[in-house]
Amino acid sequence: MDRRFTRSEVERMIGVSRRELDYWTRLRLVLPRSRWGERFFNFQDLVALETIKRLSAHKVPARRIRLAITALETGLGEIRAPLSSLRVSTNGKQVVVHPQAAPGRPFEPLTGQFVLNFETSELARKVHTMASRSAEEWFELGMACDSCADSMEQAVEAYRRAVDAAPEWVEAHINLGTTLYQLDRMERALKEFAIAASLDPTNSLAEFNLGCVYEQLGHTDEAIKHLLRAIEISPALADAHLNVALAYEKRRDIQSVVRHLSLYLRYEPNGQWAEFARSRITRHRPTRLPSAASNKLTPFRRNR
Repeated sequence: MDRRFTRSEVERMIGVSRRELDYWTRLRLVLPRSRWGERFFNFQDLVALETIKRLSAHKVPARRIRLAITALETGLGEIRAPLSSLRVSTNGKQVVVHPQAAPGRPFEPLTGQFVLNFETSELARKVHTMASRSAEEWFELGMACDSCADSMEQAVEAYRRAVDAAPEWVEAHINLGTTLYQLDRMERALKEFAIAASLDPTNSLAEFNLGCVYEQLGHTDEAIKHLLRAIEISPALADAHLNVALAYEKRRDIQSVVRHLSLYLRYEPNGQWAEFARSRITRHRPTRLPSAASNKLTPFRRNR
């Protein structure tokens, strides 16, 4: 029971994607421990993830699950209500909790009302399918589509529907922008990231992605400005340190290059680009500049 599992192990055991796992962690539905640049999950996290996966399969958006748990923790007097200790069911619309003390009296946490005892039925699924999707459902449909090159256009449409239904939803704008970026629609991607940054000026991910797009468009000064803003908001955002170092290379600011590569290694000593960063630092110590053609950005970041 005390064993710790890495993200890769959890993905294989539970059958979820890295994108889903990071998104659910961001919503604090699970709380993995971080160490050595890796996240570790325990057995209770695995139980919670099984519950989230089951509810997601019944088209219950993860944000709705988070709201239900928050209601349990605050409005109904629960100090902590981990998913691993709850029996949860759904009819496709509501998230219903079956308390251990009174298993015959399930209730809906968002309203606090007791409901009829039920499990998901074929009729409920058919009715739910016929109903128009919510912003959360469009968002999660986008997440299901954007992992495959053949369904990227469907992902764009799904995220577009999500932002139409919820114009101030920052994460939806970020994911729409990321999908547009992958389709090489840079100007449209830039617009979505700019909207996200204006809606939430403290969102380091929006600033990071703005920096990446400006870099791809050849606007190095703008790229550096937004990458530094991302670092100001989240100093431990390792990829921002790496990318701003590569941008500084184009300006031949070697001191800044080495400083940010070193900071990348501080936060990701065993990360995907750690050896690359070490070799780059070594290469720059004789003050010899690499060719501009060797500059490559880290994989583009999306919302999780």
